[in-house]
Amino acid sequence: MLFDSPPKNWQVSTLGEICQEGGGDIQTGPFGSQLHASDYVISGIPSIMPANIKEGRVSEGGIARITEADAKRLSKYLTKAGDIVYSRRGDVERCALIRKHEEGWLCGTGCLRVRPGSGVVDPDFCSHFLSHPETKEWISRHAVGATMPNLNTQILSALPVLLPSLQEQKQIAHILGTLDDRIELNRKTNETLESMAKALFKSWFVDFDPVRAKAEVRPTGLPAEISDLFPDSLEDSELGEIPSGWRVAQVGERLETVLGGTPLRKRSDYWGGDIPWIGSGMVNEFRVTRPTESITELGLAESATKLLPIRSTLIAITGATLGQVSTNEIEVCANQSVVAILPSSDFGAEYVHLWILSNIDILVSSQTGGAQQHVNKNNVNELPLLVPSLATLARFSASTKPLYDKIAINIFSSELLQNIRDSLLPKLISGEIRIPDAEKMLEEVGV
Repeated sequence: MLFDSPPKNWQVSTLGEICQEGGGDIQTGPFGSQLHASDYVISGIPSIMPANIKEGRVSEGGIARITEADAKRLSKYLTKAGDIVYSRRGDVERCALIRKHEEGWLCGTGCLRVRPGSGVVDPDFCSHFLSHPETKEWISRHAVGATMPNLNTQILSALPVLLPSLQEQKQIAHILGTLDDRIELNRKTNETLESMAKALFKSWFVDFDPVRAKAEVRPTGLPAEISDLFPDSLEDSELGEIPSGWRVAQVGERLETVLGGTPLRKRSDYWGGDIPWIGSGMVNEFRVTRPTESITELGLAESATKLLPIRSTLIAITGATLGQVSTNEIEVCANQSVVAILPSSDFGAEYVHLWILSNIDILVSSQTGGAQQHVNKNNVNELPLLVPSLATLARFSASTKPLYDKIAINIFSSELLQNIRDSLLPKLISGEIRIPDAEKMLEEVGV
């Protein structure tokens, strides 16, 4: 256990005592009576909600915003670099370190702010300590509420903290932070690569920029061998105007679709094998690289599930994940809440994936059902599919496949780094592994 035999000269304190000694505090975000839904604006100061706390960082995707005037009125709740923001309800283990970029944002409704202060605990070390499995277990165990766990300042203040010297804290934080930085760099690189692929798809197959340029006798900005692939006029279709000579089909006419399935749970010989299998919940990731569970060869043979080739397009067709789209970077089976569209020799995986992403609203609009909304395989088969010339499709795959390949490499790299970090974190925080040994481990894996 974390506190059974701490290393010599390490101290046991509480989070509240550390914050107080360092001149910080633990502060609840504003209550709903202080900030109403009508106060949020399109452009302004970001307000951090529990949904924005992801993997130890603040995600700006869909973040709410408030006016400068409201930020001034609620200035006691604004963040500083080195603060740690917690989700106050629900997933109370979720927290994020505030970095320089997020300074001056609002610790929003539903959050708690931990301000460690200075001179006692390094904020990066503190953030990693709060990510320790035993720390998270302690927080969950002490959270109040029968139906939904809730945190408060008293609970966080009482959290036991194991504290090495400030110098060793910084060394531990540097080692773990190096891994975090590499993971974050991979994530940002992948965002850029995804944006490049989506931008090219939109230009060629949504806006038809090369065709419009040629129709207006303007340069396409493309090499001649690519520009020559596009016609110089548009014609009407059920999708609106499309390049002349291209056509519109249905997905099921040109591509194979596969509905997943689940081997019988009561058959133990169907489960625990070496064949990856996922539920629809995994389809909320841009790339599926790991399974939910695994099944046996017998489970595959005697159930409706099928082994899907790498880079199929996966669509969640029911429940809360309805309309989520992913591709798989490992061969995997899926449950009956997933329809896969398999790539073909004509339609590359990248085109299929981006076409479905761009047109998923059409599929979702066909949903039926009561509390559990869903679509079915037939709805997927009936989706319209733009059919460009085979040469254009081949050129697009040649341009985007390297981007997808690099994304996959970065994801697998990040998963390896996460495994190393998650293995090192509890051992460093508890003193089981000391700095020199950890540094040696990182050298051996090239970090």
